[in-house]
Amino acid sequence: MAAAPQQGAQFVDRVVLHVVAGHGGHGCASIHREKFKPLGGPDGGNGGRGGDVVLRVDSGTASLLEYHRRPYRKAPNGRPGQGGHRTGANGEDVELRVPDGTVVKDRDGNVLADLVGEGTRFVIARGGHGGLGNAALASAKRKAPGFALLGEPGEEREVVLELKSVADVALVGFPSAGKSSLIAAMSAARPKIADYPFTTLVPNLGVVEAGDTTFTVADVPGLIEGASEGRGLGHAFLRHIERCSTLAHVLDCATPEPGRDPVSDFEVIERELAAYDRELGDTPLADRPRLVVLNKVDVPDARDLAELVRPEFEKRGLKVFEVSAASHEGLRELTFALAEMVKAYRAALPPAEPTRLVIRPRPVGGADFEIKDMGGNTYLITGEKPVRWLRQTDFTNDEAVGYLADRLARLGVEEALAEAGAAAGATVLIGTPDDSVVFDWEPDVPAGGGPGHGPRGTDSRLDGR
Repeated sequence: MAAAPQQGAQFVDRVVLHVVAGHGGHGCASIHREKFKPLGGPDGGNGGRGGDVVLRVDSGTASLLEYHRRPYRKAPNGRPGQGGHRTGANGEDVELRVPDGTVVKDRDGNVLADLVGEGTRFVIARGGHGGLGNAALASAKRKAPGFALLGEPGEEREVVLELKSVADVALVGFPSAGKSSLIAAMSAARPKIADYPFTTLVPNLGVVEAGDTTFTVADVPGLIEGASEGRGLGHAFLRHIERCSTLAHVLDCATPEPGRDPVSDFEVIERELAAYDRELGDTPLADRPRLVVLNKVDVPDARDLAELVRPEFEKRGLKVFEVSAASHEGLRELTFALAEMVKAYRAALPPAEPTRLVIRPRPVGGADFEIKDMGGNTYLITGEKPVRWLRQTDFTNDEAVGYLADRLARLGVEEALAEAGAAAGATVLIGTPDDSVVFDWEPDVPAGGGPGHGPRGTDSRLDGR
């Protein structure tokens, strides 16, 4: 009697991945100094960009097991800038290899990317920009800034990776129907084969040649009644059928189980496919061409049963093949029939279009920020620019805070607050209600007209805070 297979997570086709891109390096505030030239001007360099987290399709990767074991990945940060106009080094990108056919979704189930084809890349989290050094911030009005901008944080995301096998033909059927044996007989694949149910714990792929047509075949393990509701192993692997253009029902004509026969097995599997079909929506399985494989006809009783049920399937308009994976009887005819079906599907596909990068610029004239009256002389400012500028500001440096005030004033925040009815001493929040920076608005304090007078790193407008 064969021993039961060891249970272990050797194949994983769905994982939750947490990624953090690298943070940008801080800019440098530096003044050039040398003998006889004590104030040579600002020479602080910019910070380096943080590394991206990138997914790349690699044909040598078979499952998502690596990310099941290590679901947290982080890219390196950019290096800070230095004096002498030296820009900090960029953080290296982290490239995560995934199998062909990996689908990337957010936690709500929305598809972000469908990665098919060797070398296909998708940036899952972008690194933060490096902060500008004081050399880049110098202007006619601010000749020697005593501050630099901070690097921006990298993106942090949580996504779901799902693997859907890329194959032309899917072999579906009950456990021990002989699907793995068929793949081994038709191709060079050598899946695990034994005489107990659920021998196959992972989808097996095999490459088959028939004349001038080459196609791939996959078996879907563990399909039983109730698989679409979570019984057996089929629920975990039904998604591997979605990309297959052709379905082949492998029916066991030599099963010793009472109450089972090829016709009832076929109807059970069709019901499970229809139940899963309702979840697919745009890619229904009902329209896929299919045929019937009556397997194990090398057994005398099985051959008699195959001849008995064959007319029943032919009445349903299905092609029927009596085969034996053990003796290879009927395999040539089956192989060429599958090749013709795959060839017809490929011929019906629309011609491939060259990949184009579509650039959609934002509409000109749109609002850069929004102001919401929270009541009680409190106002919330939201928008990409104000929030980004907050992240770049070193609040321990008064001159940097004054620079932020000038930027906001030039953006029109001062006028918008006045139009919204804000009074002197109003509480202004920038960000979100749960995560914001709080300011006290004083309309009499000038802003937007250049820096306040005082030593580097200070701003006279902030005196007496």
